Amino acid sequence: MKYIFISGGVISGLGKGIATSSIALLLKSAGYKVIPIKMDPYLNVDAGTMNPIEHGEVFVLDDGTETDQDLGHYERFLGQSLDKNSIATQGSLYLSVIQKERNLEYDGECVDVVTYVTKEIIKRIKDAGRLSKADVVVIEIGGTTGEYQNILFLEANRLMKLKNPEDVIHAHITYLPIPVSIGEMKSKPAQMSVRDLNAVGIQPDVILARSEKPLDKIRIKKLSITTGLEPEDIISAPDMDSIYKVPITFENQNLTDRLLSKLGLKRKQEDLKDWKEFVEKIDSTKGTVKIAIVGKYFATGAFTLTDSYISVIEAVKHAAWNQGLNPEITWLDSGKVLDDINILRKFQGVIVPGGFGSRDIEGKITAIKYARENNIPFFGLCYGMQLAVVEYARGVLQLPDAHTTEIDPETKYPVIHIMPDQEKKLLNREYGATMRLGAWDCKLKEGTLVRSLYGKSSVSERHRHRFEFNNHFLNQFMKKGLIISGTSPNGKLVEIIELKNHPFFVGTQFHPELKSRPLTPHPLFVGFVKAASKINIE
Repeated sequence: MKYIFISGGVISGLGKGIATSSIALLLKSAGYKVIPIKMDPYLNVDAGTMNPIEHGEVFVLDDGTETDQDLGHYERFLGQSLDKNSIATQGSLYLSVIQKERNLEYDGECVDVVTYVTKEIIKRIKDAGRLSKADVVVIEIGGTTGEYQNILFLEANRLMKLKNPEDVIHAHITYLPIPVSIGEMKSKPAQMSVRDLNAVGIQPDVILARSEKPLDKIRIKKLSITTGLEPEDIISAPDMDSIYKVPITFENQNLTDRLLSKLGLKRKQEDLKDWKEFVEKIDSTKGTVKIAIVGKYFATGAFTLTDSYISVIEAVKHAAWNQGLNPEITWLDSGKVLDDINILRKFQGVIVPGGFGSRDIEGKITAIKYARENNIPFFGLCYGMQLAVVEYARGVLQLPDAHTTEIDPETKYPVIHIMPDQEKKLLNREYGATMRLGAWDCKLKEGTLVRSLYGKSSVSERHRHRFEFNNHFLNQFMKKGLIISGTSPNGKLVEIIELKNHPFFVGTQFHPELKSRPLTPHPLFVGFVKAASKINIE
């Protein structure tokens, strides 16, 4: 088995996840089975309890593992579903070592960090490859080179290279800034970043040089001299208008063949045709579709972050590009919608995504009401579906105090409520990995919009929530026109709602965005975008 470690230097946010995904895709296109794995330096056991504003969305896998958003990039680029073996946080590693020590699995030895945690890292990496029967394992090391948090991951890399030098290589992503006051690309930060890597015993085999613009020959020559790499091993990685163009940029610089050569492998095939056609679609879009995403996980200080809903955003893009449209996505803070509902008039479709908590919830409900009453395509995802039920109860069933018990535990009309098993977990303060998580089967009702969009009678979709539709109110909703178009196989859990005589009004208890892929857009997003594209706005 072969291993490629990927690290980053100078600054965070360089795109290690995209680089890892791109390299995995290129190796797969060359005929090899690839498994990516993310090594995250934080001490959280998983990403489920972390603030999405600070860390980005929580990406849920089929097996219910709550992961870093980079796993979403891996799945989208590779077009395959991953499992818990593709993520290892430092917290989970420490937890595993401590549990083994408590079980006397180390035969009474003195357990230290460097030796035993490092061994656990190597074990996780090898297990990921073995269990997936991969030819190549691509390991993304979280954090930035030079930090103490990820030193154990780099030590694992060093030890694996020491033992099997022909099977382990390292790609380092670094940054060459262009200071505005100077106007010249500077390579010194990149040089220092490689030096930090050298200081822990690792010499990179390839450098992916990030910058605003492509590297020129002068910068490549300077990096080659100062890092000891051949010029051909320094790959220019300039800013792109789409992350999906990155694999093509790498391929055009022969990165695939360089990596294969260093691993002692030969290309088995060339299979990037579909990906190249997809990228061509991005550049050949003619029309525009204007979508508003109404949420609350956008603002942090003076900045607006979109990573909180990155899978939703990518799913919209996949669906729009598939139809030859350019998606114009606007992130609206739900508090602003409450202040001025007219802000929604310039959009052809409205999405209310998942989330938790009470802040600005009435703004989301107001946006849903506007979409329902004005025949604007609406797509509610998880919490968005639950709030659509609340809005329908208030506006159509005439239950003015209707609410979800997540927000108002004493509501007279709890149309959304918590399941008994979840209530027990909350009372015991069991928050981590305790929601309804992962892939659950969903039975689709014949003659509904979602059934026609899926083109089949049952599907499997990913969940992440505690609260559910309250079946006590089911008949009241159905009598007033709400269609229950998807349920759990036993019919007890409402999974999808929709309305007739509306361009598109659908809410899903699950997160369909987690299964959208560039080459295979999610059918519900395709239906939503298609409906939105037909709406005329001023």
